[in-house]
Amino acid sequence: QVQLVESGGGLVQAGGSLKLSCAASGRTISSYAVGWFHQAPGKEREFVAGISRFGAVTRYADSVKGRFIISRDNTKNTVYLQMNSLKPEDTAVYYCAADDAASLVRTGEVDYDWWGQGTQVTVSS
Repeated sequence: QVQLVESGGGLVQAGGSLKLSCAASGRTISSYAVGWFHQAPGKEREFVAGISRFGAVTRYADSVKGRFIISRDNTKNTVYLQMNSLKPEDTAVYYCAADDAASLVRTGEVDYDWWGQGTQVTVSS
């Protein structure tokens, strides 16, 4: 199985940028599609972005299209989420998760079997 560790969260002003990283260990990350989810206080965890095993396919939630970019470097066993033009409503704990589906990018929380511990992103107005 794979272990995932997120990093790169923090406090940023509205309009700013952050880049999150999801580092894998235990198994090569190229075996998995990877998704980023976020969970705001009192809300359910939601899909943000996902990328297929070798990066050919990406998917984004409507709320982040044009602002966030997901990418991966399988040689570094890491997936990234570049977050630009951040808004206060982006404030949440961000999780990366791995899905061993062969070529799909799925958006359901139940589709992902392995999860990181999360990293807090706070956007001030």
